[in-house]
Amino acid sequence: MTLSDADVPGWWAGLELPGLVDVHVHFLPPRVMRRVREQFDTAGPLIGREWPLQYRGDDHERVAKLRALGVRRFTALPYAHRPGIAEYLNDWAAALAAAVPEVLLSATFFPEPGAASYVTRRISDGTDVFKAHVQVGDFDVLDPHLHEVWGMLEDAGTPVVLHVNSGPVATPWTGPGPLRALVAAYPRLTLVLAHMGAPHYDEFMEVAEKYDRVHLDTTMAFTDFWEEMAPFPPALRPRLRDLRDKVLLGSDFPNIPYPYAHQLEALVRLELGDDWLRAVCWHNAARLFETSRPARPTAPTEGHA
Repeated sequence: MTLSDADVPGWWAGLELPGLVDVHVHFLPPRVMRRVREQFDTAGPLIGREWPLQYRGDDHERVAKLRALGVRRFTALPYAHRPGIAEYLNDWAAALAAAVPEVLLSATFFPEPGAASYVTRRISDGTDVFKAHVQVGDFDVLDPHLHEVWGMLEDAGTPVVLHVNSGPVATPWTGPGPLRALVAAYPRLTLVLAHMGAPHYDEFMEVAEKYDRVHLDTTMAFTDFWEEMAPFPPALRPRLRDLRDKVLLGSDFPNIPYPYAHQLEALVRLELGDDWLRAVCWHNAARLFETSRPARPTAPTEGHA
């Protein structure tokens, strides 16, 4: 099966879905996005290989693209890579969510003084999802500055998309060990583990099997590009099938080196059935984020898509 982006609406309509929910989409302030793109364009140290970005439009163009694909809800997922930037990113993401109704209100945090204070405020403001990027931020998930943060997130039940896996490049703070330590300390966290935990699929799936509130996202997993770096073992497919209600569609749009449709092709190739695809591409995220009704697109506001 070969899909183009133009085929995507017909594909999800064929599954009798109202569209797609994508839990791993990035929108960042323009100057920050430029810096991120530079890392991909130059195969920076946390990228590790050639990564020809497929989508380079501005915010308006990228929102229009997601709408054309039929992505009815999507995250913005800012991620703090150093102290002192989280709230700047959070304010920007909040303005984007106010302007674009499909955007889930997204925020981030970093292990720093004051993190508990601003996370408390963001939870009170109705944040739908947080992003923590351990690989890029190069921090210990059990840093003392995060103790209160994780506790509040446990109590609130707000999902955290967590990149603690070792792909594409490992750091001392990534991998199964840090993840296990985190969930042992905070077993009620609602987590969405990015990239299916690649390359440690087995161990990350084991955590999702053990902890009720731990999920996995499909971001880049199973695609031809990712399979070159971290192939998914075919022997794990039965477990992936059994985890159907805990797997959510993620794409990493716009920072992907292939058409958006290829992520969906890769899911079809797993041959886990239409019910599995329906759960992954819509129902699981709709349940997690309580977004079962498609948003009504409105006109963009000045300064945002």
